[in-house]
Amino acid sequence: MGLTKQYLRYVASAVFGVVGSQKANITYVTLRGGERGRYVAVAACEHVFIWDVRKGEKVLILQGQKHEVTFLCPSPDGIHIAVGYEDGAVRIFSLLNGESNVSFNGHKSAVTVIQYDGLGARLVTGSRDTDVIVWDVINECGLYRLRGHKDVITQTLFLRDKNLLVTSSKDSFVKWWDLDTQHCFKTMVGHRSEVWGMALLNQDNRLLTGSADSELRAWDISYLQEEKAEGEPKVKKGKTLLDDDDNEDDEEGRILSCKKAGSILREARDRVVSLTTDAKARVIACHGNDSALELFTVLSEEEVQKKMAKKLKKAKKKAEAGEDASEPAVERALKDEIIRLTNIKASAKIRWVDCLSCAGGELKVAMLLQNNTVETYSLKMSDKTPAANKTARLTLGGHRTDVRTLAFSSDNLAILSASGDTVKVWNRSTLQVIRTMACEYALCSLFVPGDRQIILGTKSGKLQIFELSSGSLLETVDAHDGALWSLCLAPDQRGIVTGSADKTVKFWDFELIKDEGTVCSFLRLTVKHTRTLQLEEDVLCVRFSPDHRLLAVSLLDCTVKIFYTDTLKFFLSLYGHKLPVLCLDISHDNTLIATGSADRNVKIWGLDFGDCHRSMFAHDDSVMFLQFVPKTHLFFTAGKDKKIKQWDADKFEHIQTLEGHHREVWCLTISPNGDHIVSSSHDKSLRLWERTREPIILEEEREMEREAEFEESMAKGDVPVVPGETQGEAAPAGKKTVETVKAAERIMEALELYKEENRKMEEHKYACGHAGKEPNPILVAFGNVSVMFCSVLCVVITSELEVSLLVLPFSYVPELLKLFSGYIQQGLEVELVCRCLFFLLKIHFGQISSNQMLLSVIDELRMNTLSKVQEIRDVMGFNCAALQFLQREIESKEEVMFFADATGKLEEKKKKRRKRERAILTIA
Repeated sequence: MGLTKQYLRYVASAVFGVVGSQKANITYVTLRGGERGRYVAVAACEHVFIWDVRKGEKVLILQGQKHEVTFLCPSPDGIHIAVGYEDGAVRIFSLLNGESNVSFNGHKSAVTVIQYDGLGARLVTGSRDTDVIVWDVINECGLYRLRGHKDVITQTLFLRDKNLLVTSSKDSFVKWWDLDTQHCFKTMVGHRSEVWGMALLNQDNRLLTGSADSELRAWDISYLQEEKAEGEPKVKKGKTLLDDDDNEDDEEGRILSCKKAGSILREARDRVVSLTTDAKARVIACHGNDSALELFTVLSEEEVQKKMAKKLKKAKKKAEAGEDASEPAVERALKDEIIRLTNIKASAKIRWVDCLSCAGGELKVAMLLQNNTVETYSLKMSDKTPAANKTARLTLGGHRTDVRTLAFSSDNLAILSASGDTVKVWNRSTLQVIRTMACEYALCSLFVPGDRQIILGTKSGKLQIFELSSGSLLETVDAHDGALWSLCLAPDQRGIVTGSADKTVKFWDFELIKDEGTVCSFLRLTVKHTRTLQLEEDVLCVRFSPDHRLLAVSLLDCTVKIFYTDTLKFFLSLYGHKLPVLCLDISHDNTLIATGSADRNVKIWGLDFGDCHRSMFAHDDSVMFLQFVPKTHLFFTAGKDKKIKQWDADKFEHIQTLEGHHREVWCLTISPNGDHIVSSSHDKSLRLWERTREPIILEEEREMEREAEFEESMAKGDVPVVPGETQGEAAPAGKKTVETVKAAERIMEALELYKEENRKMEEHKYACGHAGKEPNPILVAFGNVSVMFCSVLCVVITSELEVSLLVLPFSYVPELLKLFSGYIQQGLEVELVCRCLFFLLKIHFGQISSNQMLLSVIDELRMNTLSKVQEIRDVMGFNCAALQFLQREIESKEEVMFFADATGKLEEKKKKRRKRERAILTIA
């Protein structure tokens, strides 16, 4: 074997520094029967964090895979939570163990809303692809896709007692869907701009909608009777978009009518960002793009009647005082039914909100803010003027603004991250915050040798020195007149060099001085300015060569100038980039210098003559950071295209791409031993990557990249259309993916094997007169042909079964139908077989019915299916009756309700026994 260069793989290790991502909503959840309102679920990039707001710590992480979370919806029973992702997938997690066993894949782009029905048996999802899909949670499959909206879906709501669905979109329409017939029977066109939120109130008799203005519009819903009124039928009028739809009854469906009941004026003048209610729809919470949350309460019918009686009494008194003989009339308005409760002022702009009504009239409100913070408030609704009290604020786990600089300590154990207002030091192994210190807007940083102090370079041109042990600011030095973009430690560790937008490079030495005016003799660290290098352009980056001989400076004129460190004389000029060089680094052996630019290219230069060895197109956007792995010629780059890439500076090869960040990557840092990388991004997250012992084979990496591209292109393709059907409002729920294609291929392989084996058995039987041939080893492993194919069918993910069958060519269908007939006779997986059978009959009805050879098979299937399904129904009915009988028997024996709370009954028995004992003692 020849000499080959081996690369080791870096893998994602952890995500930290993010409290809650703004792309997905916040929601209250319950864990293991815990206290209501104690736990909140928020998205954290591709994961979901469950926070205990009382303790301020994470109690559960629902692990994602690759794509960002875009919506969360807990189930009505509180045991599961549905999570929607950027790629259109939906996964259902158990809150008991954090595992996901159910996944749905039907949307082409990000899921924007998820809603359970009242029983938790169905799930409706809306997406950026303008489609609405209804899923069967119990059967783990898609029911149908509803088309009609022309823009992003913003809200979907099931009606409780009716099989109806209402959806809203940014296309300004609100659509009503009849789920029995899967069609839109009413479109409300009363909004003039995007509809951003909806809520159903008063037992689904009122709809509240929020749009891009300051009004919350209320619509009264009246459900029309099936029978038509006697008399002459109404003449159906033509309708245009200009007609007001408020008072128009739906003549076509005769299901319901909507009439505008009025509007509520919000204090905010911008659009509704989110609109939500508590579980009983008694409290409405809405907010705009500011930090104010407006709360409204919906009065019950009794409370409204009392209020109207008071108004009537006042009107009568006023009439008597004015000696008006006429009976006063008081009209009932929307403001008498929905009243303003209070406003809550958050510490920053609100992104999402959720509210929860608790016992005793307490209302709990959780807010996810735009600065990576979660705040919770509580208020008593029974108070005359309710005041909100802040109960928790989750801030410790992350920065409020983007992290623009990172640094590793010399012992590889501590990580420094600094943002626009704070600097934090993290423990790499536990990912816990060790220190949090307030600072100015930081652009660059480093650990002082010894790891006891840190130095920050700020946007205002200052150097800030912090003591880690006490977390105090030791000194602020006015170093430059412009932004201090770069900071580099001298190789002899005796000083630093700084580069700034004021066109200067300054050299500083470390010094220990005694504080003036202090009694103690402790010395503190400071920096002393020694030399200044004046340049003609703004300095963007500075780096020492490891042998301390040269200094590389990148300038705003797109060049890199190299100077001798001792004399500051000019040595080389590296020119070739079309846009400014934002980052650069020099290899450990002083032979190579790599530069990354805003022109998306990385160039590798020789440091001896300044010749360009290779120019590589590195990223799809600006290269923001570049650093060599210590003691190697391998280097990493980070770009605004959300990717981190590893390169070989000797072979000029791209080795690996680290994908995970969902926004621009600002910076990264590599540990001194090269085993760890930390990166920061605009998505507020910090990511830790670890070097493994697994080698990278470049051919396999390229093959994996090609497969990922193919999968992405397939996901963007059209949803398969059923042959013979026109593109209507309803369509299949599934989506063609790589997994469905592979499942279809497995089904075809199993069918081919089955047909081949049957043919060989028939030939052997005809030739020898008996069936004694050795079967295929694969069939021996499964037991027989039938079990083998049935197991292949069972392995297919339930939600992808229909799309997998849709990919199958019709030539395989006749053989499948014969197989299904045998399965049903044997009673093998009858439910699964019936589901496949009905789907195949639906999509291939024309070809099957016109094929005379298949008529006998269909007739046999009809007889067998009816009898076998009836048998299964009888068994299920018998089992249900037996369970009910056992329940009654146990209840009569134990004298407590089965499956009810027996603890209370036991306590009552104990109290009665104690009373009896006391009575006996008293008599004695």
